[in-house]
Amino acid sequence: MVQKAKILLVDDRPENLLALEAILSALDQTLVRASSGEEALKALLTDDFAVILLDVQMPGMDGFETAAHIKRRERTRDIPIIFLTAINHGPHHTFRGYAAGAVDYISKPFDPWVLRAKVSVFVELYMKNCQLREQAALLRLQLEGGGGRAAVGAAKEPAGLLAELSARLAAVEEQAEALSKQLDDESADAAAVATAAHLERKLTGLRRALDALEPGTGGGAPSLPSPN
Repeated sequence: MVQKAKILLVDDRPENLLALEAILSALDQTLVRASSGEEALKALLTDDFAVILLDVQMPGMDGFETAAHIKRRERTRDIPIIFLTAINHGPHHTFRGYAAGAVDYISKPFDPWVLRAKVSVFVELYMKNCQLREQAALLRLQLEGGGGRAAVGAAKEPAGLLAELSARLAAVEEQAEALSKQLDDESADAAAVATAAHLERKLTGLRRALDALEPGTGGGAPSLPSPN
């Protein structure tokens, strides 16, 4: 069963968090609240998130400082951050948001449909990356030999397992291709397009590694691409 993605909502005002939950509830993912930068960093210590919606103006640790901490951590530095702000001090203020590591910068009041669409793109990319990691893990079990096969299923022959892995990977490849086309059609954010291209490159490397395992290829045991 595919687990739901987690979305971190960071805002010091409860009414704003409630509004975000109302907008994003249609995505049917797990929404996690944080009322401060410190609380957000604590949540990021234990959970993996598909995207972070981060308010800029907060007492104590503001959004820029919180984002800086997130980007300094190896575990969290690649999580997309969408800044939300009720003020606009011009291009310099926006540039500071992108310099802090944000993939997008949205001024309040924002269009609920636009925000939901942007978040859904990053959720889809996150889910595809999760599927990619699962495929890589199964391939590593296969390469480990008998023990790995036993963990996947002792009754499966190597050829049968390879066929199953190939079919699963093909499904992920098809979904990734459809997502890339959707991004092109919608003129999506450059960051989302770049992330999708990164995912496709990883899928290509995984496909090559899987093809090398096919009988008669003489590929031996190839090294697998990193899922990150």
